[in-house]
Amino acid sequence: MTLFTRETQKHWLAIQPIFSIRSEQEYDQAVARLNDLIDEVGTDESHPLYDLLDTLGTLIHAYEEQHHRMPECSGSEVLHFLMDEHELVQSDLPEIGSQGVISEILNGKRELNTRQIRLLAERFNVSAAVFI
Repeated sequence: MTLFTRETQKHWLAIQPIFSIRSEQEYDQAVARLNDLIDEVGTDESHPLYDLLDTLGTLIHAYEEQHHRMPECSGSEVLHFLMDEHELVQSDLPEIGSQGVISEILNGKRELNTRQIRLLAERFNVSAAVFI
């Protein structure tokens, strides 16, 4: 064993639990660690722990892609969900169109157009991609 591998092995045993995400429990722990790092580091790329934050975020993302896949949803399904979450009714979205237009969108009879998607993304503070 080389000096490098001996030294690496010694340190790896101490930090390995931070980088191991193989179960829901380890995932929950990793998310908690990431939240702590975000509170400490924020967006300061010069912070000594920024690379750890970035690496842990990448590992969590990979785990989520494999184990927490987002279901495919249509724009109308996303709109319906957001309206329910925000306790809105069709008349609360006049900038999108009349109640008849919104009803057609929610029933899948009409697609959201670019203008409506942009307005909804701004209103709900989400990416426009969720409606596409």
